[in-house]
Amino acid sequence: MKLGIISDTHGGLKGWERALAGPLSQVDLILHAGDLLYRNCDAEVDQLLLDYPIQSPYVYIHIDNLAILMLHGHELEVEDMWVLGDRYKINLLISGHTHLYKLLQKGPLTLINPGSPSLPKGEEIPTVALLDTEQLTVAIVRIDTNAWVKEMRIIL
Repeated sequence: MKLGIISDTHGGLKGWERALAGPLSQVDLILHAGDLLYRNCDAEVDQLLLDYPIQSPYVYIHIDNLAILMLHGHELEVEDMWVLGDRYKINLLISGHTHLYKLLQKGPLTLINPGSPSLPKGEEIPTVALLDTEQLTVAIVRIDTNAWVKEMRIIL
């Protein structure tokens, strides 16, 4: 299965459109790690205006033998994420919040932050992540050129 991973769109429709027309155009499922709307962080008041949930603090799913935990990550440092991964015996921990892409591995845990397609920080480029659960690969991809910025093989 091919998954698209996106975060920190902050109401940026152009970023969404470019990501959907580009690197996310051939995925089976899209996971969004938070900050969907134009605010510093999605808030309870935003939820009152929407017909679908955006406030789940964690998503825990199994896809093709991969245990995945997704959260926004605004209250955690990287070291806390390693601890969560060990506690829940997951393969992938997906977060957002920083607007900076990141792929890190420690033993059987891979940390993924797709960056932001709408508001990348500083000199960063607009990015999303692509996860291939059959090939066990994850890549950070530029939404403007579809060029792969970084790729990593998932270790189980």
